Amino acid sequence: MSTLNGRILVTGGAGFIGSALVWALNRRGHTDIVLTDFLGHDEKWKNLVPLQFADYVEADQFRERLRHNPAAFGRFSTVFHLGACSATTEKNASYLIDNNYNVTQELAAWSLEHGARFIYASSAATYGDGAQGMDDTSEEIHRLRPLNMYGYSKHLFDLHARREGWLKHIVGVKYFNVFGPNEDHKGEMRSLVNKAYQQILATGRVQLFKSHKPEFKDGEQMRDFLYVKDAVEMTLHFAEQATTVGGLYNLGSGEANTWLTLTRAIFTALGRETAIDFIDMPEVLRGKYQYFTQANTAKLRATGYTRAMTPLAACVQDYVQNYLVPARKLGEE
Repeated sequence: MSTLNGRILVTGGAGFIGSALVWALNRRGHTDIVLTDFLGHDEKWKNLVPLQFADYVEADQFRERLRHNPAAFGRFSTVFHLGACSATTEKNASYLIDNNYNVTQELAAWSLEHGARFIYASSAATYGDGAQGMDDTSEEIHRLRPLNMYGYSKHLFDLHARREGWLKHIVGVKYFNVFGPNEDHKGEMRSLVNKAYQQILATGRVQLFKSHKPEFKDGEQMRDFLYVKDAVEMTLHFAEQATTVGGLYNLGSGEANTWLTLTRAIFTALGRETAIDFIDMPEVLRGKYQYFTQANTAKLRATGYTRAMTPLAACVQDYVQNYLVPARKLGEE
């Protein structure tokens, strides 16, 4: 039985995946949605303009009011907790602990106490370099070694949820390399597709990092690239059909592609000849760089998710031609 029939809370609702989730909810006819986020000084408020929702509350105000009165915002049937600092280069560990760990603890406990379905964003960054595998069925998540503080802040809550026994009742989704519309505000954290499009407009060429591992040729580092439209369909599955399952789930395409494959698809979508320059990877990234990621989605499939993954070339074509070129947001189609 779907848990989307009541009021819905989406944290990080103006952000990349959050606003895409609201777009997908709207397409299903859901508008009784409360959003929280930090709008700050960037342009992510523009993601909200085409969307339909009942209310917006700044995240710090929401947290403070909830602390003083747990019933301040009434009841929710589903809580999608997507709000977090997602910058893999963020070095303020105290900020990351409070924003990504403490807040998630508070919201999870509150949701469980008030009978709301709690679905939160963990991250594939918790897997680190993949030496311990990228297996969402393993119980030994304490063996994972994230490569950056962002991944560790996400990992800490996964550990906490397991320790408290919460993972039987809540769902943590481990997004792999998500790209697509509504990511323009993310600066250096934008996907290669977004960055490459801007580079092609400016210079006709794209820059890719050289490989600093002999087993990978330049441009042949591999990632599991997931289109945001697929990502939100998978996420909503846990509130629509898989409403009794809990645990950690990989959300990816299930296929690893090279940066070269992705880049060529961008040039193809623009009807241009491929032109690539390889540049040195900054020293600060070299020890924290994932050379290979691929989601095993068997656990997701076992919950009854049957939707086909959109082929990478089709994802890139949709993103480039229907959103980047006409400068559209989701909901402006």
